[in-house]
Amino acid sequence: MKVVRFHAPGDVRIEEAAEPTPGTADVKIRVRNCSTCGTDVKILRFGHHHIVPPRVMGHEIAGEVVEVGAEVQGWQPGDRVQVIAAIPCGECRECRLGRMTVCPNQESIGYHYEGGFAEFMVVPAKVLRVDGLNRVPDEVGFAEASVTEPLACVLNGQMLARVAEGDDVVVMGAGPIGCLHVRLARARDASRVFLVDLNADRLGMAAALVAPDASVCASEVDVVDEISKLTEGRGADVVITAAASGRAQEQALHMAARQGRISFFGGLPKDNPMIALDSNLVHYSELTIVGANGSSPAHNAQALQLIASGAVPVADLITYRLTLDDTLAAFDIVARGEAIKVTIEP
Repeated sequence: MKVVRFHAPGDVRIEEAAEPTPGTADVKIRVRNCSTCGTDVKILRFGHHHIVPPRVMGHEIAGEVVEVGAEVQGWQPGDRVQVIAAIPCGECRECRLGRMTVCPNQESIGYHYEGGFAEFMVVPAKVLRVDGLNRVPDEVGFAEASVTEPLACVLNGQMLARVAEGDDVVVMGAGPIGCLHVRLARARDASRVFLVDLNADRLGMAAALVAPDASVCASEVDVVDEISKLTEGRGADVVITAAASGRAQEQALHMAARQGRISFFGGLPKDNPMIALDSNLVHYSELTIVGANGSSPAHNAQALQLIASGAVPVADLITYRLTLDDTLAAFDIVARGEAIKVTIEP
């Protein structure tokens, strides 16, 4: 079979590999769609400390069961499935308290285990033990189902930031994650949603799809001043930084309303993680700053249901469908910001 395999930073190869064989507690799937994200580009360029090469990449996965281990119950060939990316241990104190996104023993598909940029892959027993294999409804396409994982991360972020009915929400970053944030905020009955990006072309492409109440190009106007005007001087109830930008995080504090919530959704580069933070602004305005890191199996199940119900449409966000042979070209498209979502169809 054909796979996309990471060997070293800058060295990702499309090559032949033997079909995997599942263990007695594993499930083997035929990958139908594995979508790309900015993390794939980072791995291509810099590697990752959890990846011991060679490793098959890809973690936004949907496919069809082709074989089950002798000990597996509840699954059979032909079942349509979506696979979680982050795998909590299910046993530590954090997991027992329901905090699976911060499990200290967490492992990941495409990092510790072979990923989905392949014709076939094995879903390890550990995924099944934490209910991380989800049944895809017949009315949901495999490509749409592959967007479940990023939507699950967005859902975790908005739950932590308590996005709710009547909120004014600012989403900073008009990539696929930003688009999902806009749509989920609407599904959570936000009053108004404003989309911000530095890149006018990407902002325009995203806005045409997700129709925010206003689009703000941060390279053309003072974004803090513009959000103040859009909110009648009050500021936003929630500001989500869906971009790896320290500047965006700093600006977020200045565009939040009193008792506003700020989500640091996008992580910063490891070599430049520090920002300037006006502590008195947090203190006197009673602001809340929350992080957001990945998703739990439960978030994935909820996200798939949001897609299936139509509450969060995702099909139109998939702007490129490419083959495994085109995966490196897909990474280039993602790196250049020329698409919303790029999916690979092995």
